Amino acid sequence: MKKILLPTDFSDNAWNAIFTAVKLYANVKCSFYLLHAYEPKAMNMLGRKNQQRLGVIYDSLAEHSKQELDKIIVYLKKNHHNPNHGFSGISKSDSLDNAVMEVITKEGIDLIVMGTQGATGAKEIFMGSNTVKVLKHIKDYPVLAVPADYNFQRLQSVAFPTDFTRIYHKYELLPLLELTSLWKAKIQVLHVADEFIMNNIQKANRKILEEQLRAADHSYNEARFKANIANSIENFVSHAETDLIGLLRHHHTFWEKLIDVPVIKKMAFRSKVPVLFLPEQP
Repeated sequence: MKKILLPTDFSDNAWNAIFTAVKLYANVKCSFYLLHAYEPKAMNMLGRKNQQRLGVIYDSLAEHSKQELDKIIVYLKKNHHNPNHGFSGISKSDSLDNAVMEVITKEGIDLIVMGTQGATGAKEIFMGSNTVKVLKHIKDYPVLAVPADYNFQRLQSVAFPTDFTRIYHKYELLPLLELTSLWKAKIQVLHVADEFIMNNIQKANRKILEEQLRAADHSYNEARFKANIANSIENFVSHAETDLIGLLRHHHTFWEKLIDVPVIKKMAFRSKVPVLFLPEQP
């Protein structure tokens, strides 16, 4: 039984992430946990003079959270007829990252699926803050970030960008290998670099990756690094008609040192296809 956590703020974006998850794992027995976290700290802005009023607001937030979760579950049970899937709702008065970590620990969650609405400037920071917060604090669990307007149909091709500067452990690749095996999808290893002459460490790491992907349908591709690594990946994904990107979250990547840009955050906001952020080796 696969356990999938679906954080939601009841937006259309969150709904799209839910629909993507149930379609992506349609043929897998899954327990889906819908989580809504609301932060009572926000009420401190009202001051402490009227404690009774704060209590009413707090109760209202809790009731609203439970009611909205119940609505989602009722809708899914009525309209999503898949005997492989079960749904439950969890309402928590806490920050999102704390609530996610608590549920992960208690329920033994295998995967987190969240919506992320791409934008630019200040709006980007606001709209994507929840996804980035989870990616920042929950590092050793896979997170699938789903763009707001993405309509999932099938999984035929997955891009896996790399610079071959580190070893990819089997544990880190398992969520990606599971999905590609489930859909019989091809992994397109994408070497993004300014030049493609590899040193001995990169050559050794490529051999190790080759062994890890031995049982999967895969190919090797090259993309010239230009001004922005995210653009290089996006251009490849667009031209290769890729359905998903697999990206490893490890600290101080070669790309980020080179261009001083947080690649993970860029991809979370800007990708037009879902991004599977793979866990770091614990």
